[in-house]
Amino acid sequence: MIARMKQLFWRTNAGYRWFHLFVLGLAPLCIAGWLMAQGQVSWDFTVHEWGTFTSFAGKDGEAVQWVPLAPSADLPGFVEHFSTTDFKLGLRGTIRMETPVMYFYSPHEATVSVRVAFTKGVITEWYPHADRVEMGQMRSSGTIAWNDVTISPNLDRDFPHEDGESRYYAARQTASSPVFVKTPEGGQQEKFLFYRGVSASQLPLSAKLDSEDKLFIKNLGQEEIPAVILFERRGEAVGYRSAGALADETVLDPPELTGRVDTLCAELESVLVERGLYPDEAAAMVATWRDSWFEEGNRLIYIVPSGFIANILPLAIDPPPAQIVRVFVGRLRS
Repeated sequence: MIARMKQLFWRTNAGYRWFHLFVLGLAPLCIAGWLMAQGQVSWDFTVHEWGTFTSFAGKDGEAVQWVPLAPSADLPGFVEHFSTTDFKLGLRGTIRMETPVMYFYSPHEATVSVRVAFTKGVITEWYPHADRVEMGQMRSSGTIAWNDVTISPNLDRDFPHEDGESRYYAARQTASSPVFVKTPEGGQQEKFLFYRGVSASQLPLSAKLDSEDKLFIKNLGQEEIPAVILFERRGEAVGYRSAGALADETVLDPPELTGRVDTLCAELESVLVERGLYPDEAAAMVATWRDSWFEEGNRLIYIVPSGFIANILPLAIDPPPAQIVRVFVGRLRS
């Protein structure tokens, strides 16, 4: 009788243990599989994005309104934009958002929708063709949306190209999956989604020179600025000084002009990788903007805090990917 009770006890506990294992282990996998089938989750779908914010500092160190250059001579002719040159010439903003490119990584073909809003801004250029572009009024938000973007690692890499130099093409040098968008005139293929715009939003930091040419930098937000670099170029002589992360405020002396641009580029790529970009993405970003970031004069280069990006440039992707990495470099000129 006692032996029979022990046998029943262990059978009962074994059954309980197996049921417990299913609930805690197998059931979530089954639920995840069902969600994937419904298009609500994609465990193997990743999105990476990089871009730049360019601004000019006033006497108080904060960003001032200015008129972006127009037309965009650094973009190839197939890039779409608002048709009137006067429209962009009339824009006055504190931030020129340049070449955000959005990369997609998927081992199989997938279709997604993408929507980006630009707080107190307008979207001025984009490619491939977007289903909807709402201008905004520089007081609200401009938006851009692609409703059906096909991501496929098997697409032919037949991307548009024009004769002549353009920094646009450097962004293609990554291992990301090509994208395809249908248009009324036919399909368009690219290595990424591209867009550009102008905003009247304020920056997350200020930078002001004192009488001794020391730069006083202040974090204007609650979130730490991941990295700050002061760069200066006079002819062929260059120099830079890194301040690391900025939680509150700091003062930087002018850099000694004994550095090398190649060294700074390598350091910037390392910082971008630390923020989550793949090495080829970081290299593509630096290659895209090398000639512009390191021109004559001085400028403050910084990594834009992730919270600031989420607030000024909210992004919605459906179905949601397993991971989204967004890294933006700010450039504040005096």
